[in-house]
Amino acid sequence: MEIKKDILWRVYLCYIVVIGFCVFILVKAFIIQQVQGKYWESMSDSLHQKIESIDASRGTIYSANGQMLSTSIPQFDIYIDFGADGLRQKNGKRFRENVDSLSICLANLFKNKSAAEYKRILSTGYRERSRYFSLERKISFREYQELKKFPLVRQGRNKSGFIAEVKNIRLNPYQLLAYRTIGLDRENSQKVGLEQTYDTVLKGSTGKRLVRYIAGGVGVPVEDGNEIDPVNGRDIVTNLDTHIQEITEDALMKMMVGNEATNGCAIVMEVKTGKVRAIANLGRRPDGNYWEDYNYALTPTEPGSTFKLTTMLTLLDEHKIALNTPVNLEGGKWVINKRTVYDSEEHGKYQVTAKQALEMSSNVGMAKLTYDAFHNEPQVYVDHLKHLQLDKLTGIDLAGERHPLMYSPGSKNWSATTLPWMAFGYNLLISPLRTAMLYNAVANNGKMMQPYIVDAIQENGIEVQKFEPKVVMDSLSSSSTLRQVQECLYGVCNSPEGTGFTLLKGEPFKVAGKTGTALVANGKRGYADKVYQASFAGYFPAEDPQYTCVVVIVNRPHAAKFYGASVAGPVFKEIAERLYTLYVQPEQELKEDKRIIRKDTSNYKYEGYNADFRTVLNGFQTPYSDQGKDNFWVSFSRANDKMVATPLAIGNLKSMPDVTGLNLKDAIYICENAGLHVNAFGMGKVKEQSIKIGDPIAKGELIKLTLN
Repeated sequence: MEIKKDILWRVYLCYIVVIGFCVFILVKAFIIQQVQGKYWESMSDSLHQKIESIDASRGTIYSANGQMLSTSIPQFDIYIDFGADGLRQKNGKRFRENVDSLSICLANLFKNKSAAEYKRILSTGYRERSRYFSLERKISFREYQELKKFPLVRQGRNKSGFIAEVKNIRLNPYQLLAYRTIGLDRENSQKVGLEQTYDTVLKGSTGKRLVRYIAGGVGVPVEDGNEIDPVNGRDIVTNLDTHIQEITEDALMKMMVGNEATNGCAIVMEVKTGKVRAIANLGRRPDGNYWEDYNYALTPTEPGSTFKLTTMLTLLDEHKIALNTPVNLEGGKWVINKRTVYDSEEHGKYQVTAKQALEMSSNVGMAKLTYDAFHNEPQVYVDHLKHLQLDKLTGIDLAGERHPLMYSPGSKNWSATTLPWMAFGYNLLISPLRTAMLYNAVANNGKMMQPYIVDAIQENGIEVQKFEPKVVMDSLSSSSTLRQVQECLYGVCNSPEGTGFTLLKGEPFKVAGKTGTALVANGKRGYADKVYQASFAGYFPAEDPQYTCVVVIVNRPHAAKFYGASVAGPVFKEIAERLYTLYVQPEQELKEDKRIIRKDTSNYKYEGYNADFRTVLNGFQTPYSDQGKDNFWVSFSRANDKMVATPLAIGNLKSMPDVTGLNLKDAIYICENAGLHVNAFGMGKVKEQSIKIGDPIAKGELIKLTLN
């Protein structure tokens, strides 16, 4: 018996311990679920939730004439949470009732799958309880708006499980047009052009949202009411004119393709302001096509003969020569310090003036004049180039401009032949834009303007910042020197001996400019491939300059046609001709006779309240013949090329007047004064009235007015 009691006691004890342990587990489970439930749920959420950034919509880049050059458009990725409570209520009744009609709508919208395929895909996702099922990606805003109207989807996110993730993509509507200047906004890649320069303005401020991560590491947005909305970026308005840019790009492209050139650029600046109206950069791709691949306009190169303007400015400003100073061209060949300077062609000429040497673009002439003047004081020559700011960046509001290169006397790169070679554009590097800036200053009577591309910054269509023209230098040189170099540039294009005379002969306007041809290095192969850079820099019309244009083209090795006048010159000519016809000539005609009044030949008829018409016409000082002075209502029309006001027969208010042709405000005024109630349909002016003209009317009667 004692043994039995001892065994039972032990069994009871174990039983009590087990029961107590079970009670403890139940109590603990109750406490965790009911008392500490919210705490542990928040702990779980904190391990699976994260604050993510929401990108703002990037601002738009506009041209000067209001065209979108670069803009952001939304794209949507559509997902479905098949575990959404609203979707699975009542054993999935909502899903089953809508899946067929939803599948048909999806098939009709996207047209990439049949309705049966969509139903199979949706049913599979529902059966597998996919929490972030990818339905469609990169759909447009229009498609997304249609999708929101579909069965099930229109019931909202909680009931349908549909989730839309929006991403903004950057679009350049004009593609090639100024593509490199406008720049690129690319994911995981460095921005360039205006997109880079004005990135902080365009990108706006990012927002914040809470995201819960589910299976597969996919983040699902959590609506907790604490989201921070992003602030959209501001827009920028450029000085680029799409018409001028297209003219420039087309002219450059034709020559590049025809001559199979390696790369080239063309710049158009407004003389008085420095506004860059066009900047084209084309490079040849391996497949032979051309694209705006690099900003050649901001890349320093040896300028060649267009630099002779700078040499002439320096010689004249330092009082070393006059335009009639004689110089011996020695037939086009001159040996200096065991090296030979050659003119581009064997012309066989000897004694000419300094002006003639520039007009015929003689390397020998410019080298000899410079060497004779400065070989004992080369620093004076270099200092004058620095005075012209050729050793500095242009300061254009475009990232990526590279520094020019200029040697100084006494440096390791300075040799006995550096000075004479600098005189005709070698042994230094400057960008085409810097050349344009210098020529523009000469055209602007010595006032050097800083080139700039962005005109204004806007927010929601309202201008918040305006960029004004900036003067870099009030006077490039003395007025006497300016007149003389202007005369030289005019002679290059209009003198029979000028290198641009044949090209520009017979134009209805005058050009002042300079051709240039430079032998440039071809990478590691040096100068062996005979690669020539052709250029033309100038302004027009010469007597009242409006535009400065610089064209620089690097030809292919051993090109048959490579001179500045025959490669870059025709591009300049086409740009100048079209700009003159479209912009300069009409403006000149307007200036010549501001009294020109063109007859209005259009037919028109306006009816309404006489006092309103008089206020508007008198405000604009528009002459008219008023034959209805004592009438409240008049009709304005054209008679014998004049605007004439005639009385409008409204009639007495006991019968229905004619209100056709009136705007809605005036028609309502007349009808309500007659005691009528008005129902109007449409917009514009009254086209039809439900009560016929002359019919008797009674107070409270309804009239329907149809507008056009």
